[in-house]
Amino acid sequence: MKLEQIERVKKISKSDFISQYVKKQIPVVIEELTEDWPAFHKWKLSYIKEVAGETVVPLYDNRPVNHEEGFNEAHRTMKMSDYINLLEEKPTNYRIFLYNLMKQVPSLKNDFLWPEIGLKLVKQLPMLFFGGENSKVFMHYDIDYSNILHFHFHGEKQCMLFAPDQSKYMYKVPHALISREDIDFDDPDYEKWPALKNAKGYITNLKHGEMLYMPEGYWHYMKYLTPGFSMSLRSFPQNIVNLSKAAYNVLIMRYFDIVMRKFKGQKWIDYKNEKAIENTNQYLRKAS
Repeated sequence: MKLEQIERVKKISKSDFISQYVKKQIPVVIEELTEDWPAFHKWKLSYIKEVAGETVVPLYDNRPVNHEEGFNEAHRTMKMSDYINLLEEKPTNYRIFLYNLMKQVPSLKNDFLWPEIGLKLVKQLPMLFFGGENSKVFMHYDIDYSNILHFHFHGEKQCMLFAPDQSKYMYKVPHALISREDIDFDDPDYEKWPALKNAKGYITNLKHGEMLYMPEGYWHYMKYLTPGFSMSLRSFPQNIVNLSKAAYNVLIMRYFDIVMRKFKGQKWIDYKNEKAIENTNQYLRKAS
């Protein structure tokens, strides 16, 4: 894979952010956007344990998609205090994924400011993500094709991005939002996954308080280099084609996949994984 470092700025005006990055659909890291937030000083794992320790949270690990599990169904639940103790004790694959902790702990909303950056953000959806050292979020893109502002806190996290036009190389699983789950994007086997040699993407390491802008429909793979957590703020897609794709994903694709899992079971999962290879190889043959 050909990966270039994501551009970085310390601060940026609203007009420059929109013209240079949003309109061009190019990712960027803004390093100092959160320095005037209470969260910049407060948001550490110890603080989350203090204010949300009794909250029972859903956890996910790296097991492959299973036909018996529902769409984004959690693999385990645990008190937040116990989960943070686990994060601090040893590496773990358990993650909190796309969780609205602020619904359970409203005081957290007072710790950040909605950034005036030129995007109309969905204020009902400030989502939090937690992970332990070396835990990974599989390569995927978001169901709603949103523009995403992704803020990281406590530690360091590696982010790998690919634009939607790279989907042809990603071994995308049909009727899903993911690539093949058995691909190791940290060390790809190019003999097994030759299309990835053509993929052009971006990479960066996010540190405490930094924000990554992820444009509409971008593939992303996340790896926690240390225990930590992140928050995403979302803005619905501005491109009408992406908006229609989001509507299809939410209203049709998701439910079609659920029905097929119910009736065909593991055969449906296996079929989709096989088609991911077949479709990608077919593109490579046409391209050559």
